[in-house]
Amino acid sequence: MNAMNVYLDNAATTSVAPEVIEAMVPVLAETYGNPSSSHATGRKSRVIIEQSRRSIAAHMQCHPSSIYFTSGGTEADNLALRSAVRDLGCTRIITSEAEHSAVIKTAQSLERSNDVQLDLVRHLADGQVDVAHLAELLAKPGKSIVSLMHANNEVAVVQDLNRVGKMCREAGALFHSDTVQTMCHYAFDLSELPVDFITCSAHKFHGPKGVGFLYIRKGLQVGGQIEGGSQERAVRGGTESTHNIVGLARAMQLAYDDLDAHVHHVRSLKKRMVDGLIAHFPDVRFNGHSDQSDRLYTVLNVSFPPHPKSGMALFLLDLEGVACSGGSACSSGATLGSHVLRALSFHDPKRASLRFSFGRYNTEEEVDYAIDAIKRVFAPVK
Repeated sequence: MNAMNVYLDNAATTSVAPEVIEAMVPVLAETYGNPSSSHATGRKSRVIIEQSRRSIAAHMQCHPSSIYFTSGGTEADNLALRSAVRDLGCTRIITSEAEHSAVIKTAQSLERSNDVQLDLVRHLADGQVDVAHLAELLAKPGKSIVSLMHANNEVAVVQDLNRVGKMCREAGALFHSDTVQTMCHYAFDLSELPVDFITCSAHKFHGPKGVGFLYIRKGLQVGGQIEGGSQERAVRGGTESTHNIVGLARAMQLAYDDLDAHVHHVRSLKKRMVDGLIAHFPDVRFNGHSDQSDRLYTVLNVSFPPHPKSGMALFLLDLEGVACSGGSACSSGATLGSHVLRALSFHDPKRASLRFSFGRYNTEEEVDYAIDAIKRVFAPVK
């Protein structure tokens, strides 16, 4: 097979869909007015933003006023947790060591600076949250916010948002879920789902970088964390990025218009890689049972048998033209390896654990090429 460049790191970011670029370019070229200006040029930008907000809300089955545009998932996670403590009376945060660093580090910061109690819920051996332990934590006095991601961005474990949300409602706690990895890969009905905050980042589903949103359940009154502007109903100051918001809305429309076909395509690619790896590596393992059908279908976390080149596997695959990761892109500069694998007791220093994540534009030929490249990297040493 001829050399290829194969991108299997879609959980880190995705390429921008051509249809999204097509929607954004006219806005960049022509709709330059400040959306807060009262003149016709500004009003044109405002109309486009509100049309995008309504489109997004229709897909989420919520009121448009519940959607607040941000710079992405990290800002949205920060805004949810900080608002819960500052504006909604939460004195305790319940989260997990396997969360994204945007949640963990924000919770730790609030613990230090706001005298907030931080409790970490345990996980079961398969990576699922221990809901019995969560119930114990929720039974403690004081108002809490629970922050647990819908699907883990590294090991593909999917939490039951309905179950956790109902537990929180019964305990009088708020519930925030980082849905960055599942937005536009699963359908959400926020008219029924018992969540108070969810987060979105457009670049995870073929939209532009630098834009996302925070959903805030209607009736929750929160302030902003960026001083100096009253945009987004005083919750997110700063002139709105009109072209990025249009790109977000268009990417979401593309995703949900073709969701069933997308799920089928990506699941088939993932299964093809699982079958190919099992056939060649009898001792291969899948962290978090990420090969199973009830896991996040876009992510496969593979633990390879011990090998002299394990420590260089990521680099060697890159040389072979295969882009994957050793964990979250936000922690790729760390030297200790994935904090998620350590938190869930999946880390084994003798084995290379690599995350492969699949997207709309990947092909069977690319998966086959990646498997062959993996075979070359982990070939027996003579």
